[in-house]
Amino acid sequence: MTTQPLLGKVALVAGGAKNLGGLISRSLADAGAAVLVHYNSPASREAAEATVSAIQQSGGKALALQADLTGVQEIRRLFDTAIHQFGRVDIAINTAGKVLKKPITDTTEAEFDELFALNAKAAYFFVQEAGRRLERDGKIISIATSLLAAFTGHYSAYAASKAPLEHLVRAAAKELASRNISVNNVAPGPLDTPFFHGQESPESVAYLSAASMNGQLGDIRDIAPIVRFLATEGWWINGQTLFANGAFATR
Repeated sequence: MTTQPLLGKVALVAGGAKNLGGLISRSLADAGAAVLVHYNSPASREAAEATVSAIQQSGGKALALQADLTGVQEIRRLFDTAIHQFGRVDIAINTAGKVLKKPITDTTEAEFDELFALNAKAAYFFVQEAGRRLERDGKIISIATSLLAAFTGHYSAYAASKAPLEHLVRAAAKELASRNISVNNVAPGPLDTPFFHGQESPESVAYLSAASMNGQLGDIRDIAPIVRFLATEGWWINGQTLFANGAFATR
């Protein structure tokens, strides 16, 4: 088996600058893909450029591009750029997301709208555009959350904004099957990243850690290989939400 199963392929990674997204970008490049690394704001530009530089220094091809995914035209621009620069798109991965930990009774309308704009609306139109633009045998992968299988409070708006992804991949998997395009979610549990720690106290970190294997949080290095597998040998998995969380939650 070739050590670069994605040689000649092109991947677009939304939120691909840092943390899990950055590792996924580098992992797909290591597998041979050219990668368009999306980042959301000027604050992430340096991380995106560092990821692109790391890929290029390893002999790969990569390009960073800023876009606000809550605008459908911006999503289309991402795919336009990838095709213009690399000739095609074979793999579309959306790791972008916004999190909020807050009681239902305290959540504002503005906070609700911001979560759904990125976690639901942008996710939907990202899959839509991928379905239009990907080559035959393409792969579409979105990052969901294991909170969809957990019985917990304070994440009502966040989990609700991610819940549509489960129904979206089922429908898209059926609709795109004739072109052999697979569509899946990967749903991590709590990961040891700034995305997680920004919402938590030391006490809640200890509690959530204790709910998983070995009493520890997940690591992005536990998740990126699953995404790579879905983009390569795991093509027969389709329409699924894979809960990858060290037994944090299941159903």
